[in-house]
Amino acid sequence: MIPLLDLKRQYALLEKEINAALVRVAASGNYVLGPEVKAFEDEFALYVGAKHAVGVGNGTDALRMALRALDVGPGDEVITVPFTFVATAEAIAELGAKPVFVDIDPRTFNMDPGLVEKAITPRTKGILPVHLYGQVADTDALGRICEAHGLFMLEDAAQAAGSARNGRRAGSIGTAAIFSFYPTKNLSAMGDGGMITTNDAAMAERLRFLRVHGSAKKYEHSELGYNSRLDEMQAAVLRVRLPHLDAWNARRREIARIYDNEMAGLVETPFVEPGCEHIYHQYTVIADRRDELSGFLKEQGIGTAIHYPLPLHLQPSFAYLGHRPGDFPVSESMAKRVISLPVFPELSDQEVLEIAGAIKRFYSR
Repeated sequence: MIPLLDLKRQYALLEKEINAALVRVAASGNYVLGPEVKAFEDEFALYVGAKHAVGVGNGTDALRMALRALDVGPGDEVITVPFTFVATAEAIAELGAKPVFVDIDPRTFNMDPGLVEKAITPRTKGILPVHLYGQVADTDALGRICEAHGLFMLEDAAQAAGSARNGRRAGSIGTAAIFSFYPTKNLSAMGDGGMITTNDAAMAERLRFLRVHGSAKKYEHSELGYNSRLDEMQAAVLRVRLPHLDAWNARRREIARIYDNEMAGLVETPFVEPGCEHIYHQYTVIADRRDELSGFLKEQGIGTAIHYPLPLHLQPSFAYLGHRPGDFPVSESMAKRVISLPVFPELSDQEVLEIAGAIKRFYSR
């Protein structure tokens, strides 16, 4: 069996360090917004190249709170993509704003900047690109659009911790950025966790009291907020793992190179834009007979996943937007053709070759 992801392998490598960190927090008696969270916020901000980092309960809350701090509300529109996890657009809708979808580039799976201008209206407040699978979207072109129209750019970097474009890391490019530390992520907690990064001191200050019920002073609430804090245990685990992130991402790139070489001509392997440092949160290929291939690999004991099988504009929860099949043809095509293969850094070269070999056998039948 070769799973899509094996969290136990990574824990085994860092068992002593992680256990010591957990014991340290347990013994401290300080479990909420203590020194571990503050230290991790500082370390993560330095890592991504942002001035401020605010730890919150999870990646979805990070989206909600960042949009709220950017004053998104009823009647506003935020441009994003339909080919992503539901949280991206869900957070927009929950604030009473309208998610406005534009299609993706078929090579990168990220927002197609050439489609954005036509989607801008007087109600547009900002653009929310997703750095899907670990490759930074075309923030150069999107940044120019935002500047020309006075819009914010909020990076959905939930899958992109450590990725970069033209030397700038995800999380340091837009007005703000959000990260998820869900256990499947390249930098993961042992539970839920999230982060918002920004260079705007006033926004960071507002986020810090939004995460504690809108309170800057105990029992005084300047606005209604949230109960969403990165806890001390998770911050301590993340502090252990952060120094290993670059090496883990480099190993993911090594695995991707093996796949690229072994599967050339069989499937469409991931395209990496010039200047981008892909961190392969997912190694996702475009495959003919995708569903048959998925079934065959399952029979061989190889884990795979489909990210994502139904674009957001066709989800029942967004039916009120009035979209129909065919509205975003690239996203719809990718949903029928993509498949993600194991790419976690603890995979051996032999396992990667076994997976590639199974795919060769499928297409040789």
